[in-house]
Amino acid sequence: MKGIILAGGTGSRLSPLTKVTNKHLLPVYNKPMIYYPLQSLQLAGIDQILIVSGKGHAGHFLELLGDGRELGVHLSYAVQEEPGGIAQALNLAEDFADEGPVAVVLGDNIFDHNLSSAVHDFTKQEKGAKIFLKKVDHPEQYGIAFIKNEKIEKIVEKPKNSASNLAVIGVYFYDAQVFKVIKNLKPSSRGELEITDVNNFYLQQDILTYEIMKGWWGDAGESIDTLFETARILYNKVNQK
Repeated sequence: MKGIILAGGTGSRLSPLTKVTNKHLLPVYNKPMIYYPLQSLQLAGIDQILIVSGKGHAGHFLELLGDGRELGVHLSYAVQEEPGGIAQALNLAEDFADEGPVAVVLGDNIFDHNLSSAVHDFTKQEKGAKIFLKKVDHPEQYGIAFIKNEKIEKIVEKPKNSASNLAVIGVYFYDAQVFKVIKNLKPSSRGELEITDVNNFYLQQDILTYEIMKGWWGDAGESIDTLFETARILYNKVNQK
């Protein structure tokens, strides 16, 4: 199984910090943001990793990470020419995936859940996808999964007055057909190819599984406040406060 880290986008919600750099290169406590998803994949036994970045800062990732040897992984790179959504960025990884399953992590998602067992279980699936869920305080800000009889019934994007608070976070496992799915997507009202539409395809085929993420999870790229809060939590974890 190979890993893909999506590290594109304009980072507008973190402006002006992102005026001259990619948000995934910003420090989160004592490491650049991109280090955290890299280490999560490595701890899960995934060492072949593709980083998809936007134009303008691709060389900065290369200068920082090189071929990944110092981190114990093998890195490849791809460039998203212009923002077009998570699914559009993922589609750039088709050649890298080489018709095998992939673990996809958004570069601003930081968590302490070990993915090893999930990777092991997913490699036994003949087909399908797996998403990861986490209880959140503000479901109206996320794609929310509704569970019935231990199966996902539906996924609703940013619902108001939701009866569920299980957010679909930025970790996804897909089989090789994901790239065919993406090619058949139509842009949303935002003009982007939405990852929710990909997940809903697998849901409609009844081949979408899920895992509720244990431990702590943070979205460091959501806002200046979440960037600060993520750094504060990591500081406390390292210093055991």
